Amino acid sequence: MQIKDLKPKQGNVDITLDVVDVGETREFQKFGKPGKVATAIGKDETGDIRLTLWNEDIDKVKAGDKVKLSSGYVNEWQGEMQLTTGRMGKLEVVGKAELTKDADSEKGKEAPQEKEGEALDVEEEDIEDPDEEKV
Repeated sequence: MQIKDLKPKQGNVDITLDVVDVGETREFQKFGKPGKVATAIGKDETGDIRLTLWNEDIDKVKAGDKVKLSSGYVNEWQGEMQLTTGRMGKLEVVGKAELTKDADSEKGKEAPQEKEGEALDVEEEDIEDPDEEKV
């Protein structure tokens, strides 16, 4: 599956992405339970998408990683699609991202990664609980 094929409210998404940026971690309380959330930008040859990272997944993923999302879920927030593990999904780092190279790479230098997107500004009531069942 590729980013161009994703649609809002789509479940059971299996996709491999290059992580080009990971935003700041934000902490929250929901139903009296603490949690953490961060937004990353994932990219493949067809486009890019926001990737919502929850709790322990945040510490696993760094910019420059290649990640595989299994049984993921596409949601929409402020009119923009986002990919998340949701309740049943799994995220694993499977290698290093395939970085785009420019003319500097021909001189033996790797091109710096372009940072895309910025961290979401979310309110507590907008935060999806990864343990809640999707309807």
